Amino acid sequence: MKRAKIADIFFSTQGEGIYAGEPQLFVRFYDCMWNCRFCDTSLNAYEKYTPIELYNQIKRFTPLEKAGEGIGKSSLAGFTQEYHSLCLTGGEPLLYKDFLKQFLRLVKYDGKTTYLETNGILAEALAELIDDIDIVAMDLKLPSSTGMRDYWKEHSKFLKVALRRNLFIKMVICLDTSRDDVDQAIRLITRAKASNIPVVLQPNFFELSKDLLARTREIEKYCSRQLKHVEVIPQLHKITRIK
Repeated sequence: MKRAKIADIFFSTQGEGIYAGEPQLFVRFYDCMWNCRFCDTSLNAYEKYTPIELYNQIKRFTPLEKAGEGIGKSSLAGFTQEYHSLCLTGGEPLLYKDFLKQFLRLVKYDGKTTYLETNGILAEALAELIDDIDIVAMDLKLPSSTGMRDYWKEHSKFLKVALRRNLFIKMVICLDTSRDDVDQAIRLITRAKASNIPVVLQPNFFELSKDLLARTREIEKYCSRQLKHVEVIPQLHKITRIK
């Protein structure tokens, strides 16, 4: 049976994108094949789980009243309040496509909303899982922000699949983010007929300053000429220092 490396399982509040502020149960997958220079995730250890083992682990976070334990027993370890959705994050969850095929079916059987945070590159993997995913938070990686090569072709293929679900796009904005990359991102989105999809501009937390916020606002106004829903949303969990 397929196993996945899981770095963490925890309850917290979503700090990024259009669902910021929503309570979520997070499952953080360990592996990532990319090295974005603004990455803020430290992956130092993991445990291996089969799909059923991970499913049983997240069942520990069932709300008390549904678990039949009574509202007054909130001190029981592992039990939390109700959450908006199960957030699959990383690393990169789609590197575990075959694992997720089995795991997502178990989760969907319980009626849980599934929320995928992804680098927006692995279109073929997403296509095999899309029917069991409710929300896709898609990174659009601007090479001048990441310090890596461009992934325009991969993003274009991914976006076509992701449009089948509730989707928003996130772009990290740095002091070095180029106008050419922003133009390319706008073209990619409009060619996919996705100009009505929410686009979140996320200032790089490590460069957070008045200059970066001003630059991000300029890019917001520029993008809004062709895209209908553009917002600047910082990493709220970093600012408020919650996990």
